[in-house]
Amino acid sequence: MVIIEQDKCRGCGQCAADCVARNIDVKDNKAVVKQECLQCGHCVAVCPFNAVSIPEYDMEDVEACRNSEFRLDPKQFLNCVKQRRSIRDYQPQKVSEENLKLLAEAGRYTATANNSQSNGFVFVQNEIETLKAMVWNYIDKMEKSADPIVNADMKAYKSFYERKKANPEDDYLFRNAPVVLFITSDRVLDAGMAAQNMELMAVSLGMGAMFNGFLMRIADENMELKKWLGVEGKTIRACMLLGYSKKHYVKTAPRKKAEMIIK
Repeated sequence: MVIIEQDKCRGCGQCAADCVARNIDVKDNKAVVKQECLQCGHCVAVCPFNAVSIPEYDMEDVEACRNSEFRLDPKQFLNCVKQRRSIRDYQPQKVSEENLKLLAEAGRYTATANNSQSNGFVFVQNEIETLKAMVWNYIDKMEKSADPIVNADMKAYKSFYERKKANPEDDYLFRNAPVVLFITSDRVLDAGMAAQNMELMAVSLGMGAMFNGFLMRIADENMELKKWLGVEGKTIRACMLLGYSKKHYVKTAPRKKAEMIIK
């Protein structure tokens, strides 16, 4: 619940004006909370007197905003977006735990619908060979299924598997990435937005990424794998390969003109 320390509150009303749930009133020059809310944290962020807190969260996590640091240079940001590439060939170099934590922070702070904060992040690096074995074993099992519906759904995976059997060094599905990230969430959009922020963080760390829909789908339907990942009962909404690229791109890639309407 939201707590407003009355001795610190100056009754400025900024928290009440910015409250998404209209859950705060100002009475006798003091802000008061009316009922439980979705705990979006706007009231904490807008209060200039540090009078608001939400005990369910780690308030030590809250940082002061500095306008000069908050605003990104538009040209630099657009240049970063234009230069990113989907990386399909990675160096064997491992990603440090510190950098994995920074990626998780970028995902954790991404907006979620109704402040659900339901996104979860599973990084597989140290046990990636176990992950690969479980995925290929599942594909092998499905390939041998007599169910025509299963076989139709597995068409692409069968081609990956045939390549793997013909050449064990062919790592088409995993691209030799040192890290695989699975994002669980209640909503597809929440996971997608978190994944985008995490990819931008990866770029800032000198890394690259690739969204992997094939791996996301096969992992989400494999109950044994989800148990191993520790995400039973959750839905895997996104999957990314992460690591340091073997390629060095010297130019941005061309794109179609934007279909933009301004009225």
